[in-house]
Amino acid sequence: MTGYTMLRNGGAGNGGQPWLLRWSSRIRLTWLSFTLFIILVFFPLIAHYYLTTIDDADDAGKRIFGPRTGNELCEVKHVQDLCRIRESVSEELLQLEAKRQELNSEIAKLNLKIEACKKSIENAKQDLLQLKNVISQTEHSYKELMAQNQPKLSLPIRLLPDKDDVTFPLPKSNRNCRLHNCFDYSRCPLTSGFPVYVYNSDDYPFGSSLDPLIKQAFEATVRTNVYVTENANIACVYIILVGEMQEPVMPKPTELEQQLHSLPYWRTDGHNHLIINLSRKSETQNFLYNISTGRAMIAQSTFYDLQYRPGFDIVVSPLVHAMSEPNFLEIPPQVPVKRKYLFSFQGEKIESLRSSLQEVRSFEEEIEGNAPADYDDRIITTLKAVQDSKLDFVLVEFTCKNQPKASLPTEWALCGERDDRLELLKLSTFALIITPGDTRLVISAGCAMRLFEALEVGAIPVVLGEQVQLPYNDVIRWNEAALIIPKPRITEVHFLLRSISDNDLLAMRRQGRFLWETYFSTSDNVFSTVLAIIRTRIQIPAAPIREETAVEIPHRSGKAAGTDPNMADNGDLDLGPVETEPPYASPKYLRNFTLTAMDIYRNWNSAPGPFHLFPYTPFDPVLPSEAKFLGSGTGFRPIGGGAGGSGKEFQAALGGNVPREQFTVVMLTYEREEVLMNSLERLNGLPYLNKVVVVWNSPKLPSEDLLWPDIGVPIMVVRTEKNSLNNRFLPWDEIETEAILSIDDDAHLRHDEIMFGFRVWREARDRIVGFPGRYHAWDIPHQSWLYNSNYSCELSMVLTGAAFFHKYYAYLYSYVMPQAIRDMVDEYINCEDIAMNFLVSHLTRKPPIKVTSRWTFRCPGCPQALSHDDSHFHERHKCINFFVKVYGQLR
Repeated sequence: MTGYTMLRNGGAGNGGQPWLLRWSSRIRLTWLSFTLFIILVFFPLIAHYYLTTIDDADDAGKRIFGPRTGNELCEVKHVQDLCRIRESVSEELLQLEAKRQELNSEIAKLNLKIEACKKSIENAKQDLLQLKNVISQTEHSYKELMAQNQPKLSLPIRLLPDKDDVTFPLPKSNRNCRLHNCFDYSRCPLTSGFPVYVYNSDDYPFGSSLDPLIKQAFEATVRTNVYVTENANIACVYIILVGEMQEPVMPKPTELEQQLHSLPYWRTDGHNHLIINLSRKSETQNFLYNISTGRAMIAQSTFYDLQYRPGFDIVVSPLVHAMSEPNFLEIPPQVPVKRKYLFSFQGEKIESLRSSLQEVRSFEEEIEGNAPADYDDRIITTLKAVQDSKLDFVLVEFTCKNQPKASLPTEWALCGERDDRLELLKLSTFALIITPGDTRLVISAGCAMRLFEALEVGAIPVVLGEQVQLPYNDVIRWNEAALIIPKPRITEVHFLLRSISDNDLLAMRRQGRFLWETYFSTSDNVFSTVLAIIRTRIQIPAAPIREETAVEIPHRSGKAAGTDPNMADNGDLDLGPVETEPPYASPKYLRNFTLTAMDIYRNWNSAPGPFHLFPYTPFDPVLPSEAKFLGSGTGFRPIGGGAGGSGKEFQAALGGNVPREQFTVVMLTYEREEVLMNSLERLNGLPYLNKVVVVWNSPKLPSEDLLWPDIGVPIMVVRTEKNSLNNRFLPWDEIETEAILSIDDDAHLRHDEIMFGFRVWREARDRIVGFPGRYHAWDIPHQSWLYNSNYSCELSMVLTGAAFFHKYYAYLYSYVMPQAIRDMVDEYINCEDIAMNFLVSHLTRKPPIKVTSRWTFRCPGCPQALSHDDSHFHERHKCINFFVKVYGQLR
């Protein structure tokens, strides 16, 4: 501060020095600014000029600062890499740009197509709406036409006649009774259901004279018959049992006549009454001949021509097995066809036997003219000559070794005991039955007993005497099971019997076995046959076959089941459109009231036509056509080709008369919940599935917290009364389709396999169509049949653990098949599949059909099954041999 002041002061004092200093400072600043300007402006210009002109020199090595070419720059390694990257990026950019343009063009085209599709969808919706309207209008028009052409008909009002029936016209003679003049049709409308009232014999004095076994068997049969009613006011037919009577306590004819006329519903003449006189012995007397029975029908085993009224009375078979089923183990097989003896006969003719007929009146008093000629002497001479010729082994004996059985006059009495006679018949190809010498005796209990025993053991009956009236002759074609030869042809009998071929012999023996099993063997069959004959005569349809009521086990459905792609592949099979609507049942049979008017008896084995396969029903074993009526369940149509029958084109014959059809899965299970759930899930999405019926065969109910899969169709869990493999084939009322797929709970089948099997079954509805095949073989060392499950090109049965069959066979298995077979299935807990194969083959004479190449279907890791037991195959060996005994043959 002090120095600065002095300078200022000194400058002021010296005069010129301050100004010089200021001028020198300005010069320095100006020079500095000019220098910087020159450097910043001219030096870049000079450098730029130098760099742009130095490359013009010839010597390339002198171009130090000038720009170099691309190749020269790329000589540097890292510069070369950068160049390559630049080139590749440039190419990719070009390609991406080209793709972008291409995609933009495709997007534009797709947008155009989307717009076109939207327009097509709108047009299709409009067309669909129009089609729905057309269909609706067509259905409405169809209903109007049906209403016009088929007006609704209500059931007729049932008018019950008065108790006395005073307006019923009387016939000129009781011998002229026929249905049109001795039967009151007003008591039996078509819709009545054929109610039958049975008198209690114990309420009347003659009841104490009845054979105890006959009465007990008759009462047991009545209790289980579907037609029997306790309301006598609505009954169509009234039945009273009057025989067989025990001789020591037999009432007098006049007393029995008074007791019959005093029945509460006899109504003066006994119309619509049926008097049954069953015979358990060959010596049963014809005591009804001396009794006035009015307009009541008579069913018995002995008739005289003056007594028998054709088309009104019924010739019945003797009731040999009163309270038990036949012992099938004692019945010989049907093969070999020819046996030791060509024919046999044992009998003795007794002329002096007293009978109820002779006690009251004689034939000479009743019949004009001379007695018919007796050919018995010529028969004896001819048969002895055949025996002595030794051309064939025959056995004829006309004198009993022991005391002969009692018989009617001119009738050949039976010799020996029943077991001895059966042993002889087992060795005989034919069994001679000589009718009584008096031709006015159209049938006798002795002849009926000989016929019964011959059919039982498979000896073909040869009846000598064409005037005979065999049991149920108005509904059975006896010429298909027996030979009926006039007595004057006795000299030609030997030639005729030798000329019959083995095939015809076997066919007649099979038919005879069928007739015996169906109409003769048990009291149920005899009583059901008698009722069926009367019901058929008055043209009332059969009652529906009862179905098993399914007791459902409540269960909870869980989440929707998934679908295994391998299981759900349907392949190229096409069985028609897969319906999206709810499951639908098979159509019902609607010809109930026209069956009896158009069908006649046909041989179940050889007769042509669609009705010959199933000859009987559980309740009515006469008309073969009645087997097709299943009542409120499913209907059964003629099988094997549809309405066109044989020759119908394949497309129309597919599925019989049903253009669309579904099937029901029946799955038997026993306490294997996890395996069951997995099997049910595999059914998810299966086409043509109506519902699943799970037969819960365990007394222990399923777990309460068990979640059942939702597979898109109903799952019905059915509770059974006991653990039995026969429950697999019960005709549950929940089964509403004709087709049943019986499947085990551990079976693994793909959807395409199931659909293929269903298609094959629709083309062969009368057969079992399944997947695992088995076969049988003859064991020569042990002389018995063996069951074999080894892989083979041969097969004779298809296991029902995975097989299609018609619901009708479930009825036959449960209600018609001999009880002995079901008992063996329960005893061994085995063989139900073999039993079903035997049943179907026995009825149709056709083998099952195996589809696909599967031989087994067991799932790996599943719990132990019954088939894994060591005794499994031994039991199946025994089953096959027993079933052969029951059916008389292997197929």
